[in-house]
Amino acid sequence: MSFAQPIVPESKPAAITGAAVVARPFVSIVMPCLNEEQTVEICVTKALGWLERSGTAGEVVVVDNGSSDGSVELATAAGARVIHEATRGYGAALRRGFAEARGEWLVMGDCDDTYEFSDLTDLMRPLEEGYDLSVGNRFAGGIAPGAMTWSHRYIGTPAISFMLQMFTGLKVGDSQCGLRAFTRDCLDRLDLKTVGMELASEMILKAARRDMKVADIPVPYGERLGEAKLNTVRDGWRHLRFLLLASPNYLFTIPGILLTIAGILTLALALPSDTIEVGDLTWQPIFAGGIFVVVGVNALLLGFASRLYTTARGITNEDRTLRFYNRYLGFETLLLIGILTALTGVLLDVVIAFYQPESLSTIGLMAIAQTLIIAGANIALVGALASMLEGE
Repeated sequence: MSFAQPIVPESKPAAITGAAVVARPFVSIVMPCLNEEQTVEICVTKALGWLERSGTAGEVVVVDNGSSDGSVELATAAGARVIHEATRGYGAALRRGFAEARGEWLVMGDCDDTYEFSDLTDLMRPLEEGYDLSVGNRFAGGIAPGAMTWSHRYIGTPAISFMLQMFTGLKVGDSQCGLRAFTRDCLDRLDLKTVGMELASEMILKAARRDMKVADIPVPYGERLGEAKLNTVRDGWRHLRFLLLASPNYLFTIPGILLTIAGILTLALALPSDTIEVGDLTWQPIFAGGIFVVVGVNALLLGFASRLYTTARGITNEDRTLRFYNRYLGFETLLLIGILTALTGVLLDVVIAFYQPESLSTIGLMAIAQTLIIAGANIALVGALASMLEGE
C-alpha cells in the first residue's frame, strides 16, 4: 500500500496554483472545553472573526465537558453554539462536537488560546485543493517559550510521531497537534472510537490506512492560560496502548517470529547434548528452547487473530495473510493442522519410548515432542477463535 506524503505549502502564498480550487462550504469550528473561562471567549471571538473576514459561512461549536466555572456562559455570550457531553475525555468531547456540527468541512482546536483561530486560511487551503485532512505542525510553525514542556517537545510527541510513521508509513511532523481541518467525508471514513487524548493518534493512523491525502501545515503554538488538562504518564500510555493494540504485527507477529526462530535454534543446540558448557557455567537449552517456541507460536497465532479483529473493525487493512486464510484456510483446516502437529509430538514420544538414538539427546527429543503437542493444541484453539471473530 502506498501513502500520500504530507505537503508543506509555502507560508501564506498569494495565490493557489496547480489543483483546481473549490469554494469553501459551510465550516464548523469545534472546540472541546473543560473549565476554560480565561480563554474560551477569546477563542470563539477569534474564530467568528476569521469566518467573517474570509467570507466563509460557518459556526463555532463549543463542547462543554463538565465545566464548573463560567465557560459555558462566556462561550454562549461570545456567539458559540454550546453543547454538552457528559462522558469525560478529549476524544469524547470532540466526537460529540463532530456529531452535532452542521458543516461539510470541520476544524478542531483547543479553546485555551494556544492555537491562532484568527487566521485559519493556511490550514483550510489543502481541503480546497482536494486533501482529506490538514494537520497543524507546531514544530514548523513556532512554539512560544514555555508553551510546551521539554518532555513533550523532545520526547513524547516525537516518539509518538515516529511510531505512527513506522506503523503506517505516513510522515506527519506533529502527530499530536490539536489544530486540524478535515472534510465530512473524511470524518465518516475515519469512524473514530476513542474517548481520550489518543484520538489524535487514531485520526492519523486511520487516515493513513485508508489512503487519505494528509497535509502537514505549519501553525504557531502559544502559551496557554489556566490549568493544563494533559497528564503526561496517563495520556502517554493511552497513546502507546492504542497504537500497539491497533498494530498487531508489531505487538504480536514480529516478536512471535523472533521467539520462534530463537526457540528452534535453541532446541537444535539441545539435540546433540543435554547441556552446554560455557566457561564455568553449565546451560541446559532444552527448557528455554521449548518455552521460546511455544510463546513464539502463540504470539503468531494471537497476531493472526488480532488482525482478523482489527480488520473487521476497520483499524487495519486486509493483508496477504488474511487473504490466504480466507481463500484456503478456515476453522476446519486449522483444526486439522493443529491435530496433526500434536499427533506428531505424540508419535515422537512413542518412538522415544522404544528407541533412543545414541547420537541425540533423549531429553532434547522429548522437549521437541512436548513443544509440538502444546503448539498443535494452540493452533486448533486459535482456529476456533478465528472462526468466532469472523462471526461464522
